Amino acid sequence: MTTTANLGFPRIGRDRELKWAQELHWRGDLDASGLADVAAGLRATHWRLQQDKGIQHIPSGDFSYYDQVLDTAVTLGAVPERFGAPFDIAASDADALGSYFTMARGGNGIPALELTKWFDTNYHYLVPELAADQEFRYSSKATAAQLQEASALGIATRPVVIGPLTFLRLAKRTDGGDTIELLDAILPAYVDWLTDLVASGATEIQLDEPALVLDLSPAEIDGYGRAYARLRDAVPTAKLTLATYFGGLGDNLELAVGLPVDVLHVDLVRDPGQLDAVVAAAPASLGLSLGVVDGRNVWRTDLTALYQRLLPVVEQAGSDRIQLAPSCSLLHLPVDLASETGGDAELESWLAFATQRLDEVALLAGALNGDADALAGLAESTAVLAARRTSPRVLQPAVQERLAAVTPDWSRRRAAYPKRAAAQHARLGLPLLPTTTIGSFPQTAEVRRLRAAHRRGELDAEAYRAGLEEFTVACIRKQEELGVDVLVHGEFERTDMVEHFGLKLDGFTTTSHGWVQSYGSRCVKPPVLFGDVARPEPMTVDWSAFAAAQTDRPMKGMLTGPITILQWSFVRDDQPESVTARQVALALRDEVVDLEAAGLPIVQVDEPALREGLPLRRRDWAAYLDWATEAFRLSVSGVRNDTQIHTHMCYAEFGDVMDAIIALDADVISMEASRSGGEVVAELAEAGYPNEVGPGVWDIHSPRVPSADEVDALFETALAVLPAERLWVNPDCGLKTRGWPEVEASLAELVAAAARARGRLVAQVQP
Repeated sequence: MTTTANLGFPRIGRDRELKWAQELHWRGDLDASGLADVAAGLRATHWRLQQDKGIQHIPSGDFSYYDQVLDTAVTLGAVPERFGAPFDIAASDADALGSYFTMARGGNGIPALELTKWFDTNYHYLVPELAADQEFRYSSKATAAQLQEASALGIATRPVVIGPLTFLRLAKRTDGGDTIELLDAILPAYVDWLTDLVASGATEIQLDEPALVLDLSPAEIDGYGRAYARLRDAVPTAKLTLATYFGGLGDNLELAVGLPVDVLHVDLVRDPGQLDAVVAAAPASLGLSLGVVDGRNVWRTDLTALYQRLLPVVEQAGSDRIQLAPSCSLLHLPVDLASETGGDAELESWLAFATQRLDEVALLAGALNGDADALAGLAESTAVLAARRTSPRVLQPAVQERLAAVTPDWSRRRAAYPKRAAAQHARLGLPLLPTTTIGSFPQTAEVRRLRAAHRRGELDAEAYRAGLEEFTVACIRKQEELGVDVLVHGEFERTDMVEHFGLKLDGFTTTSHGWVQSYGSRCVKPPVLFGDVARPEPMTVDWSAFAAAQTDRPMKGMLTGPITILQWSFVRDDQPESVTARQVALALRDEVVDLEAAGLPIVQVDEPALREGLPLRRRDWAAYLDWATEAFRLSVSGVRNDTQIHTHMCYAEFGDVMDAIIALDADVISMEASRSGGEVVAELAEAGYPNEVGPGVWDIHSPRVPSADEVDALFETALAVLPAERLWVNPDCGLKTRGWPEVEASLAELVAAAARARGRLVAQVQP
């Protein structure tokens, strides 16, 4: 019989229970035992849900208090010295959790681990720091503890382990060396880990190796064979599932099917064309887990088409060899569509969240196993998809006609950067090393209460507006008092930098409970982009103009860029993303021009997701970067030379896209630099970045005020390779998640550091 499997389930909870418990714990209002109780309750709920839905291979060990890569580093004893000795988070005691969260968030003067994107998703993982002589040892038994926890509930689970080659690929060496050189050092810890899982009752283990869909070095290719031979020998009785996802295996197919594992999982959503090659290449002894429903997007699956495609495969390969599963962990989806309260029955009928993906897997497996009720159930998905394809809400002829009229001139500024810079500097009159922030300011409890009262109908529109104006003016006055040169309005009217625009653009809808984890306790609610995109009216001009009227200092208009809106939304799957990106860009272009007309001298169009959208194989990079950078330029190129265009990027491997960053031709780019010690500045200088840049000198994701020495060191790093005339001073991201005392202290230090740097520069040129 064809069986069912799942690779991972969202850990935040239907109502974000984990988020609220984490934040209570960090505030000191919930002890370690209380947090552990919430976590255990969520795990039990999710295991039972999967069992009830008919999933036969249920994951354990997919839960994390913060991040699964951090958990792997802790399990392997890869704890940098500044965080103390390796520790075990299995017992969830206060000391262990304190060390764990310090690695994730920093604290007590200790900087956190670097944060970056998990492959091409908007999930952020913590980058393990490994020394050249790194010692690994099996140190934390959390995975084994969760396995036994599920077993005590009567639920057999398949523990999930990030495989050694993927872990090393995601880590970095503090000496700049290649992490693959540490493979032989790390394998004994993996052997101990897997051996303990088997001793704890595991009969099967899932080893996640999404790195197998990447371009691999010869050392990595050799390493896979060596590593998996050793792991196989260590646990000869356990059934090993090798999970690949986020793309096709391509030229790594022969390597993957030759590894000594029992089951190979492949992503047939990202690369449906690999199915025949996988079936042909796989030896008869290798089971196949087919990722057939989308673990990253919310559109319902065409189950009838899948059934017709899979039936001959099952007959050829043998049903006992086949597992059906989502394409990847369901971490990237909201928990349950049944929680929605929006009332748009038509749109909701097109969607499937994590819980509904389990239903789809079970229904498809039942149909392939000949269940008459399941076969009849396939027809519903066919009818829903037909209705979606023909819905008048999806296609807008006016949008398509406007896009067809676009010419190459629309994506070029009127003059080259040097001429624009001269006009902008004359207009703005800013000092050397001007200071600014990225956009948002603290969304305090008072702001959230105001928004909630309005949402419940307790405040009318006029009173709500008055409250937001009060917060905005106070934010502007605080920036003036602190001495910030270029101000922002604080974005108190916005819930999220993408959802805000999803509420205002045609072709989007928003959800009531569509939360997904971005990192730690930070959850986002991506809008659903279902149709052609247009701007029915200005979206931000009112608030930006109001803010600009409150001060004599330059005010930035704040927008989210077209690629980030795509990457951080659930995007329609019925046309190329390049077309959708250009539709969004045209809508933003209208907004940028209107902001300029309203008197805003600076408009910032953020693109933190540019690197995130980069295809996983290098051969596909150029095509993506061409249309992605063109979409950004299309959105900003309608303005005069003296209007300064900013953009912002954070938490990514910027070196991979330096040519594209240059091709954006933004006048100023601000970039995260604090956690990486300013590495991006050297990369910009080496690439010959010609415009202005603001390397982030304050890590806003860590609950600590940066020291003067830290900030000065980052300044000196930047000034050593880039001229002061092209440098700005700013945090590395928006301040929405921080508290006001921390923000005021940190901004005061940032402004003071800029003044000190100016003083040093003056002293250097004086005779």
